[in-house]
Amino acid sequence: MATAALCFRAFALSVACFLLALPLLMAQDPSNLSLKHYSKTCPNAEHVVRAEMECAVRDEPRNAALMLRLHFHDCFVQGCDGSVLLDDTATMIGEKQADQNVNSLKGFEVVDKIKAKLEAECPGTVSCADLLAIAARDAVVLVGGPYWDVPVGRLDSKEASLDLANKDIPTAEQGLVTLISKFWEKGLDATDMVALVGSHTIGFARCANFRDRIYGDFEMTSKYNPASATYLSKLKEVCPMDGGDDNISAMDSHTSSTFDNAYFESLIKGEGLLNSDQEMWSSIAGYSTADTVNKYWADPELFFKQFSDSMVKMGNITNPAGGEVRKTCRFVNT
Repeated sequence: MATAALCFRAFALSVACFLLALPLLMAQDPSNLSLKHYSKTCPNAEHVVRAEMECAVRDEPRNAALMLRLHFHDCFVQGCDGSVLLDDTATMIGEKQADQNVNSLKGFEVVDKIKAKLEAECPGTVSCADLLAIAARDAVVLVGGPYWDVPVGRLDSKEASLDLANKDIPTAEQGLVTLISKFWEKGLDATDMVALVGSHTIGFARCANFRDRIYGDFEMTSKYNPASATYLSKLKEVCPMDGGDDNISAMDSHTSSTFDNAYFESLIKGEGLLNSDQEMWSSIAGYSTADTVNKYWADPELFFKQFSDSMVKMGNITNPAGGEVRKTCRFVNT
């Protein structure tokens, strides 16, 4: 017994020494995120991001939705670690080539501009993951949405995962049960899901992502309303049954440039552009989500409050593998 105990202590000591020898690049605890992370090292970080976002949205209002979507697609793969920003290399195919990203995920040039300004202000200090989180918040505010404080201190991943991007990012064709499970896997519940999908109040979708919807059950969910029929006719002009995959249409046909709750009215009318969105109202499994849609349409302040809370909750999903602060968002440090 004494010999066994000594052997165990020796084994434990060797494991401890091994762990101490590992680089300090291991796990990142989301509780380490803080509102004051850059207060001494880069106090003007948020000001720099905000100034660049103001220019970007002024030049092209769609940039607001693009930056918000980049943050979402980043957080759903490995956590909010900037992995979505990595370009392909000779040894890695990045997340930009994933089914839900290729030909549709944009805004990388805006990120490059912001990162260049941050590096000039505070070299090697502000991570690309934090940049995305702050820029997404500012994007929402600049088009009329709510403000929330963004905890910072994320690290940038040294790897991207095409496989996880294809597996984890929700798609326009998926049913409600699958969508809820994908959010649940990230620590987000159905209420978070409805609020976060409410970001579709701004932005556009490609024809390839809504073709099945408009040539499928759109008329049934909109109860063959004449006004809905007119809208559907316009959608079919934009998105024919064959070809035109890259043609786009606003996901909120009423106020596509303003972050508000009008999007939820579209779902109640059965006019959601994406099947995955309409499922939250029309699915037989969607009693609770339909009730939430009703509440957000009736009370914009409730929607804004929950959206802000859910954005913080999603933004707190960190990559347990840790990482670095990249000097450029497209490539890992050398």
